[in-house]
Amino acid sequence: MRYDHQLLAVLRRFGADPAVAGTAKGLSLAGEHGAVWIAAGLAGAGADRVRRRAWLRATALVAGSHLASIAVKRVVRRPRPQLPSDEPLVRTAGRHGFPSSHATSSVAAAIAFGTLLARGPLARAVPLVPPLAAAVCLSRLVVGVHYPTDVACGALLGGAVARLGRAWTLAPTAELLPPLTGHLAGGRHE
Repeated sequence: MRYDHQLLAVLRRFGADPAVAGTAKGLSLAGEHGAVWIAAGLAGAGADRVRRRAWLRATALVAGSHLASIAVKRVVRRPRPQLPSDEPLVRTAGRHGFPSSHATSSVAAAIAFGTLLARGPLARAVPLVPPLAAAVCLSRLVVGVHYPTDVACGALLGGAVARLGRAWTLAPTAELLPPLTGHLAGGRHE
């Protein structure tokens, strides 16, 4: 915990620069409740009509990862950091910081959307997603509302959720529905 606190103090000092503070605040606000990622997923669904359902599933996966992080927060209940010399630069939605929901949804989006972006009409956006996700994660340290382990564990949770949901995200719709049997399929009922 000591190293966690020391690293946070070092990163929080970067927020003394007004340009860095403004950027970190903007990224933190954009990542609140996964908003930037949900908006990006919906934009992807609108732009890539052929794979609209996959984009909507990926967006649901990002939202689900955010909800998973909130559930873990309610169980762990780790307080947010208190730095005596540096007040946080932003307000938070809750008192608990572990894991970082911003990190969870950011990494889930980087993985879920990255899979879709790599093979579609929006491929030019692939290089933008991981740095934006990393910037949102880092912003939470610069604004002073998470310990580094909150962010790291949030990133691991988001990555796990996205990887577990990858097959569902990419599955054709027909594979998600149970096969029609018996009377419904026009066959015999056995």
